[in-house]
Amino acid sequence: MQVKPFKFKGVYRVNNKIATINLTPGRNVYGEQLIKINNTEYREWIPFRSKLCAAILKKIKFFPFQKGTKVLYLGAGSGTTISHISDIIGKEGIIYAVEISERPLRDLVSLAEIRQNIVPILADARLVETYENIVVERVDTIYEDVADPDQIKILIRNAKKFLKTDGFLEIAIKSQSINAIRPPKEIYKECLEELEKNFEILDKVELDPYQKDHLFVVLRAK
Repeated sequence: MQVKPFKFKGVYRVNNKIATINLTPGRNVYGEQLIKINNTEYREWIPFRSKLCAAILKKIKFFPFQKGTKVLYLGAGSGTTISHISDIIGKEGIIYAVEISERPLRDLVSLAEIRQNIVPILADARLVETYENIVVERVDTIYEDVADPDQIKILIRNAKKFLKTDGFLEIAIKSQSINAIRPPKEIYKECLEELEKNFEILDKVELDPYQKDHLFVVLRAK
């Protein structure tokens, strides 16, 4: 078995699979393979289950996660991608994980009981005032994966409230959630124009074939 550090801190290529070092050895999260090499346990990171992993495989150039990073994650789901970010940022970091639906939040709460760097928040990402008393510090990066026609406005609103002045943002633009009829590239163009008014666009990649009709964008606060 071969392990090679990837170009991003905390990310590895193990037997041609993307992986992270398991923060909670012996436990997997969503059925991913655990691979133990020289007393270190790696968790397979599956791009068909995680847009961030898909972006890595599509050769995104910026990856603002490392040990100690403080993250606000909008659209947390049951914690698939969050679990890998949790591995990377380690015990020194923290993820404020906002999810609107109770069912996936239950899984997220169970994950947070094992991983102490996750703070589950049942809230609507459009209503920043409902969780401003929980996210009590400015974060290094905001990650948004929300199926909502107002995706861009949600990101801007949260950035104004919670992002550090030199912070980074990542957004998985879901064209079908914004408009299911119009061509995805038209949707992407309009979203990028709106984002550019507020942030510096560092890089962007389409996520096909791993995630259909998604554009992943990395930004920096102006």
